Amino acid sequence: MKPGRIIDTLVLWIILAIPFLGNGQQLTQIQKGYWVACGDDKVLIINPAIGSDSSAVVWKWQFGESANQIPKEYSNYFKSIDECKPVFSNKKILITSSTGATCLLNIADKKIEFYAKTPMAHSADILPRKLVAVANSTHPKGNSLELYQLDQPEKPIYKDTLYSGHGVVWNNRLQQLFVLGYDDLRTYKLTDAKKSLTLVNTIKIPGQGGHDLSRIDDNRLLVSFTDGVVIFSIKERKFDPFSPLADAHHIKSINWNAKINRLVYTKAEESWWTYNIYATNPNQKVYIPTLKLYKVRVCD
Repeated sequence: MKPGRIIDTLVLWIILAIPFLGNGQQLTQIQKGYWVACGDDKVLIINPAIGSDSSAVVWKWQFGESANQIPKEYSNYFKSIDECKPVFSNKKILITSSTGATCLLNIADKKIEFYAKTPMAHSADILPRKLVAVANSTHPKGNSLELYQLDQPEKPIYKDTLYSGHGVVWNNRLQQLFVLGYDDLRTYKLTDAKKSLTLVNTIKIPGQGGHDLSRIDDNRLLVSFTDGVVIFSIKERKFDPFSPLADAHHIKSINWNAKINRLVYTKAEESWWTYNIYATNPNQKVYIPTLKLYKVRVCD
């Protein structure tokens, strides 16, 4: 092959490769151990092993990239994203925004596959039969737990009153939904028809301002509130201090892998947001100065 044609071929290969270079934007699935972080109108996927700042971001999404896929009015509802939970084998991200919406985003093509107006939404999770539960916080049309079908955008099929809804976790082994409000932790189960929920029990948390709810394993949950973090034993129905952050204030999100004792969390530092994600074992801080970070989730 002539030198000129070799150069032309190399240039062509470089052009074709550009979309796959930098920031790993062609991700189709989140790898285990990666972090998903959110704030403002953005969601980031972070590889904590490669950096302690924005260089660790391997994928990013801003609502504007997908805004034309859903009704125009939603541009006002995704200005303050506060949940970014990996779901469906880590191929999708369940997103909520305190400015009024919930959506399911496919990582590979950044397509929105479900959307709904959810006033002051703070958390959501996927249930069997392609259902999604959303906890809404303090808003005249919020203070609620809502249930939707993923193939029916904007059409709640169940609603219950829940003051300052902040956390939702589905326990597949127990087939129960755990929901965190201002000062209580509730347990729901799906009805036989699988289209509604039934409240099973309610327990007061040892504090006020319930904020984050995350799964440790099939029998334990982490609960954060204004002035501390506790472990809830589902079987024993009791709370115990979570020693690493027992007296920590304003923990916005918390994730703990008990098997390797790896803790990843965010806490309010600037106001209700932060520019830092903290981790232990090993100790680490990832600084993202371009985003008002709210929550981080760890992919497992």
